[in-house]
Amino acid sequence: MTFINGYCAVRNNQIVKDHQLIYKSAGADLPTFLNGAYSFLKTEYPKFYKMNPLSQLGILAAEVLLKGRILAKEYPSDQIGVVLSNASSSLDTDIDYFETLKEIPSPSLFVYTLPNIVAGEICIRHQFKGENAFLVFEKFDAPFLSFYVDRLLGNDSAQTFLAGWVEVLGGHYDVFLYLVEKQKGALGIKHTAENLIKLYISE
Repeated sequence: MTFINGYCAVRNNQIVKDHQLIYKSAGADLPTFLNGAYSFLKTEYPKFYKMNPLSQLGILAAEVLLKGRILAKEYPSDQIGVVLSNASSSLDTDIDYFETLKEIPSPSLFVYTLPNIVAGEICIRHQFKGENAFLVFEKFDAPFLSFYVDRLLGNDSAQTFLAGWVEVLGGHYDVFLYLVEKQKGALGIKHTAENLIKLYISE
C-alpha cells in the first residue's frame, strides 16, 4: 500500500497545500502571479526568472509541497522519482519560440521546448536522481497515474515519487502535484485513483 502524504494545487491565482490556502493574488495575470508567489514564498532560486511558465509553476508547487522536508536526506536520491503530465506538452513555449524564428531564434526559449524540462528542473533543485517521466493526456488521468506510480514503487529501486499535473497554455494554468510514499505520513491518504480525483477537484 502507498500513501498520498501531501499535495499542492495552483490555479485561479492561488496556491493550496493540503486543504490550506497558502497564497492568493487578486486578478493577477500569470507572470504577475508567478513573481508574486515566488517573492511571497521567499524561494531562493535565481534561475527561476530564466525558466518558462511551465517550469516556474512546477518549481513553485514543488517548493510548497516539500517545504520542511529534504527528501534527498530521507531517502537515497536515486530512489526518488518524478512523474508529471499535462495536456499541452510544451506548446505554450513552442508558440513563443516560433515567433522568435521570424527574426533571431531564442536559445533561452528553445531550451524549454520539451515538456520534461520541468521534471528536470525539479530534480536539479531537490537532488532527485530516480526515475522520471512526462506523460501527455487530454485531461488529468488519475487512474493511470495511480497505477503507473504504484507499479514503479512496487520494487526496491524506488521509495517515493512526486507526481501529478502541470498544465499551462495561453495564460491558463492548472497544477496539481502530490507526494506518494510507501510509509503513511501526515496527510496519509491511500494512493488510489478515487482519492486523487477527490483531491484534484476539491481545490
